[in-house]
Amino acid sequence: MSDTTPRREPADFDAMTRDIAEVPAVEVIVTVAVNLMSAAAVKLGLTEDGGEHKDLDEARKLVHALAGLMDASATEISSFHAAPLRDGLKSLQLAFREASLVPDEPGQGPGEKYTGPVYG
Repeated sequence: MSDTTPRREPADFDAMTRDIAEVPAVEVIVTVAVNLMSAAAVKLGLTEDGGEHKDLDEARKLVHALAGLMDASATEISSFHAAPLRDGLKSLQLAFREASLVPDEPGQGPGEKYTGPVYG
C-alpha cells in the first residue's frame, strides 16, 4: 500500500529561534495586537463576509485579551505604536457594544476593566 499522506518536513527550530531573536519586542507586541484586532473584527462580523463568522462570545474573549495586552505593554511600547492600537481597541469595543442584543453595563464590556467604560 502506498501512503498518500503528504510528508511534512521537520521544523527548523534553530532557524526560527534565530529569526525571533532578531525581532525587537515592540514589533512582537504590535504584531500580536494586530492579530488580536483582526481576529476580533472577523468575530464581530466586520469583514466582507459580514455575519458569516460572527461570534460575539469569541469576539469578547479576543477584545478582552487585546485590552489586557495593551494595558500590560503600555509602558513598554511608544505612544507612536500605542495610539493607533488604542484607537483600534476602542473601535472594536464600540462595535461589540453595537452588535450586542443585550448591551453590557458601562465598564462591564470586553476589556473595559482595563480601559474604563466605553460609551457609544
